Amino acid sequence: MMSTQLQDSLVKIKLLALDVDGVLTDGGLYYTESGEVCKKFNVKDGKGIKLLMQAGINVAIISANDSAATVYRAQKLGIVNCFTGVENKLTVLENLCQKLDLSLDRVAYMGDDLNDLPVLKAVGLPLTVADAIPENRAIATYVTELAGGQGAVREVCNLLLNSMIKIAQNK
Repeated sequence: MMSTQLQDSLVKIKLLALDVDGVLTDGGLYYTESGEVCKKFNVKDGKGIKLLMQAGINVAIISANDSAATVYRAQKLGIVNCFTGVENKLTVLENLCQKLDLSLDRVAYMGDDLNDLPVLKAVGLPLTVADAIPENRAIATYVTELAGGQGAVREVCNLLLNSMIKIAQNK
C-alpha cells in the first residue's frame, strides 16, 4: 500500500532528476585495456524515462562523474538536461529549476550516496534505490525494491505514470 505522503508527492512532480552511478547503473566501473571506463545501463530504465518524457515530465541527469558514456546515454534517450562532472548537485538543480520555472517541491530526485544527500533533503520527493547507503534510505520518501542499475528507475517512472493515470481517471 502506497503512503499518503508518497501519493501526494507523486502528483506534484514535473521533473525527475537522476544520479547515474548506483542509480542508472549498478555502480560498477568497467575498464577496457586502454583504461576507458564503460558503464552498463538498464534498457527498462531507458524505456521508463522515454515514457515519462512522453507524458510531459522533464527528466534530468546530474552526475559527479564526468563520463562520455553518460552523455551518450542521455542523448540516446533524448534527455537534454544532462550535467556531468558536477561538484554541487543542488546548485545545478536549483539553476535548472529556475530555467524551467519550477520550485524544488515539484522535483523528484533519485540518489544513492553521500553527495546526493543535500539534494534529497531539498526536493519535494526524495527517492533512492534498495542498495543505497543507510543515510539516503532514512530520508527517502520512497526506496525502490530494485537495486541501482537493475530497473529501479523504471520502478519510479511507473509510480509517476500510474499517479498521472489515476489523476486523469478522477477528472
